[in-house]
Amino acid sequence: MACRISELVLGCRDPEALARFWCEVLDFVILDREDDGTLEIGPREGFGGAQPTIILSRRDEPEKGKSRLHIDVNPTDRDQDAELERLLALGARRADIGQTGDEQWHVLSDPEGNEFCLLKARLKAL
Repeated sequence: MACRISELVLGCRDPEALARFWCEVLDFVILDREDDGTLEIGPREGFGGAQPTIILSRRDEPEKGKSRLHIDVNPTDRDQDAELERLLALGARRADIGQTGDEQWHVLSDPEGNEFCLLKARLKAL
């Protein structure tokens, strides 16, 4: 038996605002709220499915250094250009990390500056 990724944890200043953004991006819902303001968001069917949940943990100050983990997203019901426009309208911003302009993905940041990439739509594995 092997492990699977069950949760991704993202430190942030405003878990509520970031939850609204990522719930819209991923069509997730809030699954749990902790007394300290931590939120868990995930697929509508809840924890334990094929997709990991995201824990948004309150941090007053960003952790020092560049994060070595980022999220990649793929459009599921539209092409990449249409999804890019949707994400920008939700509050994502373009991020420059030294791209050449020839990449097949877009580097963006969420409302708190966490980088993520918008990839082209991909077919599901058989």
